[in-house]
Amino acid sequence: MLDFLHIRIVDIVDIFLVALLLYYFYKLIKGTVAINIFIGIAILYLIWLLTRHLHMKMLSELLGKFLSLGVLALIIVFQQEIRRFLLMIGSTKFSPSGNFISKLGFKQNTNSSVPVEEIIEALKKFSKTKTGALIIIQRNSNLDFLKSTGDPMDIKVNTPILESIFFKNSPLHDGAVIIDKDRIIATRTVLPISGDIQLPETYGLRHRAAVSITKNTDALGLVVSEETGKISYLKNGKFIPFKTYDELINIIKYDLK
Repeated sequence: MLDFLHIRIVDIVDIFLVALLLYYFYKLIKGTVAINIFIGIAILYLIWLLTRHLHMKMLSELLGKFLSLGVLALIIVFQQEIRRFLLMIGSTKFSPSGNFISKLGFKQNTNSSVPVEEIIEALKKFSKTKTGALIIIQRNSNLDFLKSTGDPMDIKVNTPILESIFFKNSPLHDGAVIIDKDRIIATRTVLPISGDIQLPETYGLRHRAAVSITKNTDALGLVVSEETGKISYLKNGKFIPFKTYDELINIIKYDLK
């Protein structure tokens, strides 16, 4: 009678891996409309289990038919979230110096070396002079595929360097700057723009490009409007609001953990 209490090491590993996958999937959809859909599907599944237990055959069969199409429905509904999830898994390095250990929380993420204050100081100056700028900060998703569209670099990030790159007469000011940790790894890169990006006409190509790349990867985007001088911060394809520069710095540092 107590056979069900027999737990193997494999069972513990199985439960841990399932919990880990659910946790990261929840992190991806948290704060989006998808979380409400996910909760709705979970509630339907629990109701189906209850109707089966109570032998409510008609309702149980009806819900069972609906849930049998659940895999296809999930792929359609969570298309973007599944894409980002697979990108995160695909970009994970399982070496001791890679990202897997840090994802589990056992190692400090090296993205904390990004000099956020230096970047924001440059953006503040761009905002005053209405100098257009587009900066992409790499996290776990590998952005090497963008380097070939521009000029590969290996320069330490600081305010004067960013000012010289985005100077209006500089040959490097067009396109996006890619930052990885404390290094500028590419300038003048061309970011792909998804066809489903819908923004008000007040936003230009820089904003559309930032929305697209942050929607399809886990990168962070910073944009300075050439028309208004307004600074925008983007993550997961969405504009993240902030009131002060200090608040923006804290938000970015938190997202880089």
